[in-house]
Amino acid sequence: MKELWLKLDKNASKNIKENLLDLAARACEVLYVDEEIIEEAKRVGVKIATSSGECEVQVLEVFDGEKISELKSAGRTVAVKVPVRGKEDEEKAVEAANFQADYIIVQCLNWKIIPLENLIAKVRGKTKILVEVSSAEDAKIALETLELGVDGVVLRTLDPRELVKVAFLAKKQIPKVPIVPVKVVEVKPIGTGARVCVDTCDLMKKGEGLLLGCQSACLFLVEAEVHENPFVQPRPFRVNAGPVSLYALCSLEKTRYLSELKAGDEVIIVNRNGNARTTNIGRVKIEWRPLILIEAEYQGKKFKTIVQNAETIRLVTEKNSIPVTQLKTGDEVLAYISEGGRHFGTLVKEEMVVEL
Repeated sequence: MKELWLKLDKNASKNIKENLLDLAARACEVLYVDEEIIEEAKRVGVKIATSSGECEVQVLEVFDGEKISELKSAGRTVAVKVPVRGKEDEEKAVEAANFQADYIIVQCLNWKIIPLENLIAKVRGKTKILVEVSSAEDAKIALETLELGVDGVVLRTLDPRELVKVAFLAKKQIPKVPIVPVKVVEVKPIGTGARVCVDTCDLMKKGEGLLLGCQSACLFLVEAEVHENPFVQPRPFRVNAGPVSLYALCSLEKTRYLSELKAGDEVIIVNRNGNARTTNIGRVKIEWRPLILIEAEYQGKKFKTIVQNAETIRLVTEKNSIPVTQLKTGDEVLAYISEGGRHFGTLVKEEMVVEL
């Protein structure tokens, strides 16, 4: 796996900054910040890099061999930024590696590939080469250059979706989704409604499914149709999701209504451990079926979801899964708890939204 740093812009809005920090806590090794927001960044519990102040990684904005030696003698981790415009800048990066800098942060201002190939050939093993990028496209180039790729990237972005994409490239997986047990307090059959089956372009296993719910603050892990039974063959590509109005988690920072989903759209498959991956939808099927309301409690708050009332629909538990027809008060099922209230699927922390 490659290292992923996030360069956090101090001028970003509060909402964007908090969304990025929440994702960085699960996806990044280092937050690269200005001195003014060091304390704000520390709350996520990852290493901090800055060009000033006490932190885990000291970034030198200009190459200085004596300063590198001084910091290394003091036991500090050192990164040196090197803007590469030409051959002489390449040599500065090599020299910084010879001074035992821990990281070289390369900014490819013109050419993006040849300078990286040269640096990988010259300094790989002496220091870690990081490339500053602003998109998943540039990150992919850097991480695959000369087949070996650089050791990581420093992403500058205000878009949480771009961070998720780059995290997937660097780690080959989406950051974990924090899954917790919630206690069932009521199970009640209700009337017939338009329910959605989401057929994906992937095959799911036991313990995997989609995160769905009536409230965006609590999305229940509904298992794919992976179990054999005497009447219906398993359909491991399908999640019998629930009524058209439910929220579905489609990316780590965005929900959508089931009614909006269509073939080709992305959704996130999650397992009971919170491991996640993206897939595309192959088909959405809406049929009218009898429904069942499930209410659960977590830390004094109550949350709901609705699913089809049938034996093949199961909610995932810590060790197995339970058909919704067998659910009873006191059972614990798994869910993703987050801050509720969405505007077109995106969390706006400053907005007051009540979902009942």
